[in-house]
Amino acid sequence: MPEPSFPASIQRVVDAAARKGVALDVRMFNETTHTAEDASAAVDAELGQIVKSLVFVAPAEDGSLEAILCLVSGPNRVDLARLAAVTAEPEIRRASAIEARELTGFSIGGIPPIGHLRPLRVIMDPDLGRFPVVWAAAGTPTAVFPVAPGTLRMLSNAHVAPIAEVRPDADEPARAPEAPRAADATLAEGAPVGGSAAASQNAGA
Repeated sequence: MPEPSFPASIQRVVDAAARKGVALDVRMFNETTHTAEDASAAVDAELGQIVKSLVFVAPAEDGSLEAILCLVSGPNRVDLARLAAVTAEPEIRRASAIEARELTGFSIGGIPPIGHLRPLRVIMDPDLGRFPVVWAAAGTPTAVFPVAPGTLRMLSNAHVAPIAEVRPDADEPARAPEAPRAADATLAEGAPVGGSAAASQNAGA
């Protein structure tokens, strides 16, 4: 049988996995899987099984920007202070949509965990390890693929570390939310599955 024909952006992801001996089962949909909620509905999975690929940037020694990719479980929000500590990058910030595109080669809403224009530092949310299978963007806003968390870690060469906000226990009394800090923008459940953290704190996968 002939190999399935994919758009170039998806083929880059498939080829990157193949170079490490993994064959991806890419699922393409007519409707968008841009947000974590969209993706979980499309594949009939828990929101926590959706991998949000979020791009942050930090200044490099030569004055350029270094991209740092965070693979985050669907309902989690990135804690910028935690991320700064994990990466040892005190000036880390969210990437703009243009920066994310230029640094990864993919548009927000479809940024995958692998197959980028250049090697990236990747930080993986340990909450993804709670599931036998998770779903990640495959290079476009309408394509995803299932993968075991351990395989995802291997494919992306990710460092697993706690970078999500600590959510208060449901039994604790409700507290008034703190005012957001400009330098501490975090990702809401609706952030793009494959997107820059700046794209929308309430946007996908």
